[in-house]
Amino acid sequence: MREILPALHRWYAAGEVFGLATVVDVSRSAPRGPGAAMAVGPDDEVVGSVSGGCVEGAVFELAKDVVETGEARLETFGYSDDDAFAVGLTCGGEITLLVRRVSAADDPALGDVAASVAAHEPVAVATTLDGPAPRGAALAVWPDRTAGTLGAEGLDAAVTDDARGELAQGATGRRHYGTEGERRRDDVAVFLHSFAPPPRMLVFGAIDFASAVARIGVFLGYRVTVCDARPVFATPRRFPEGVEVVVEWPHRYLERTETDARTVVCVLTHDPKFDVPLLDVALRAPAAYIGAMGSRRTHDDRTARLRDAGLGPDALGRLRSPIGLDLGARTPEEVAVSVAAEIVALRWAGSGVPLTETGGAIHETRS
Repeated sequence: MREILPALHRWYAAGEVFGLATVVDVSRSAPRGPGAAMAVGPDDEVVGSVSGGCVEGAVFELAKDVVETGEARLETFGYSDDDAFAVGLTCGGEITLLVRRVSAADDPALGDVAASVAAHEPVAVATTLDGPAPRGAALAVWPDRTAGTLGAEGLDAAVTDDARGELAQGATGRRHYGTEGERRRDDVAVFLHSFAPPPRMLVFGAIDFASAVARIGVFLGYRVTVCDARPVFATPRRFPEGVEVVVEWPHRYLERTETDARTVVCVLTHDPKFDVPLLDVALRAPAAYIGAMGSRRTHDDRTARLRDAGLGPDALGRLRSPIGLDLGARTPEEVAVSVAAEIVALRWAGSGVPLTETGGAIHETRS
């Protein structure tokens, strides 16, 4: 839902009423995961997607009906693999959607939620799928406050505790409680959608490839920083809007920068005086991906220098070098695609093999 929040906030601020469909559960080879959303606004404007195009037409009509009646609905779309293409959900999976009407009167906290997401501040939204409050009732949870209710004080307290515990991971999915928030009961189903701050992409080396990598990083939802010690290259006008540009020696910047298990580090300098001190820091820090540009000869020399600096096989095994998948890339934009492809493949344990050479379900199997 993060990508459609600006449009939702625009409608909301203008006093418009709109329908919001959110994926709250999936199984088998569903194309979109929990939290994917589609909204139908004024003049039938549509933003977002819940199935990559399979059932959007039906959801469009459902959202318009919910806006008209004001009654939230829980609907499941899914058919066997043999029947899916003929009926609509071509992947053969199953998705369950919560479709509800949203306006300033229906959801008074949405404006604050959208503002927090835009400011990279953690916030979670819990919505009832069934329970003591009407379906679609919402509770917004920040680290220091809440807004709204799910219909019972004990339920609000239990959901608030869970939401704050899971915000750091950005966990999103269905949760079950008793009517007063009791654990190990399933009388009440709640969809908990966490908006953790976006993961960071740290790009070192303000070369021509860096601009393309930064652009695709923004497209993938990363908060991107480009760092280079050379002020003549590290200038904001050379990079996409919204990208932070830092003039500093790369290893010194990384030493004072917090990273975590979602952080992506792309080293594009391919110059030993920058690379080796920087990678010595990076390979000792938490990160999801650490890639370095350069030829195989550069890689061998760099690895030897890092080994001399005291890094062992486990640390060196984290380094993706030469950076990117073998796509035959030549231009900066093509290289950026190859880097992004490797990051995505590593994140989801993808093989990088063409789908025509694989079998089974394309999307992750869920039960």
